Amino acid sequence: MYKKLFIPGPTHVVDEILEAMSVPMIGHRDKLYSDLHGQVVTKLKKFLQTDGHIYLSTSSSTGMMEGAIRNCVNNKVLMTDCGAFSKRWAEIATLNGKEIDLIKVEMGQATTPEMVDEYLSKGGFEAVCITHNETSTGVMNPIKEIGALVKEKYPDILVLVDAVSSMAGTDIKVDEWGLDVVLAGTQKAFALPPGLCVVTVSEKAYQRSLSVGNRGFYFNFEQLEKKAVKNQTPATPAISIINALNVQMDRIYKEGVETRFQRHLDMAERVQSWTRKNFALYSDENYLSPTVTNVHNTREIDVVNLNAELAKRGAMLSNGYGDLKGKCFRIAHMGDLQIADVHWLTDQIDDILGL
Repeated sequence: MYKKLFIPGPTHVVDEILEAMSVPMIGHRDKLYSDLHGQVVTKLKKFLQTDGHIYLSTSSSTGMMEGAIRNCVNNKVLMTDCGAFSKRWAEIATLNGKEIDLIKVEMGQATTPEMVDEYLSKGGFEAVCITHNETSTGVMNPIKEIGALVKEKYPDILVLVDAVSSMAGTDIKVDEWGLDVVLAGTQKAFALPPGLCVVTVSEKAYQRSLSVGNRGFYFNFEQLEKKAVKNQTPATPAISIINALNVQMDRIYKEGVETRFQRHLDMAERVQSWTRKNFALYSDENYLSPTVTNVHNTREIDVVNLNAELAKRGAMLSNGYGDLKGKCFRIAHMGDLQIADVHWLTDQIDDILGL
């Protein structure tokens, strides 16, 4: 049975996007593809407010998280750990032989500029990695303020951002905020199928990458750039998803960028209010995500059973991630979901649980 997805990726995909993926195939070295690639990049640059490089990677976001490390760090990087996915980035850096220092905060808490300042003041770092929206906890870290801090006090240090579950769901001013690499997969707030990662790279980060050894091939910025200037990719791209992204960017501009972001805030407010009334918010109230809410399971309900009952009604939410499984459950409100959808979902949960 078809289920509407209220999980933090993959997210619900509307029919218009599915249809955009079913158009006849074109050659990836054909002018038709170059035209398509150029259109998408132009729209993304405007949307993400950057004059920097934009690469389209046929991979999950995890691939480009590794790519950012391999391109931007020779030796030492500051990692931030506030949940499962920021923890993953630290593991990636370690497995790639990089020396790391780690800012670790309690689950549900945010990484603050003051913490970053304290660690960077020790010296020796080439970059700092920040997860903008920690999908496992529902916390949005203040990358605008962290970017401003690094730009002012540590201008030689690169700011690398995992925006996997925030890009296209909230405003990100890449250049103004001093962000050097920002990456996200298309299966979350962009509301496309999985298989494509969008990454922005500042000129400073690109030039830094040229002096970094052992960058590999597939995620090598230099290799990507050689083809990007021709509106191409080094290896075969996910043409169907890129065509869908082109259509989705038009849909985003038709809705209105600010309207889209406000819709995400409205959906978040609905779910957060419902959570406060019936359970509790797991995340710090000062840093709540606009795209996913982590519900603290204070009633100790059986989340697996709740999902089974929701499935009968055509919906799916997400259990807690990792150590939070059963202790929390997550409701995503991102992409092309509407306020009516989240009202319907919470009403269904109320009915199932007798709330």
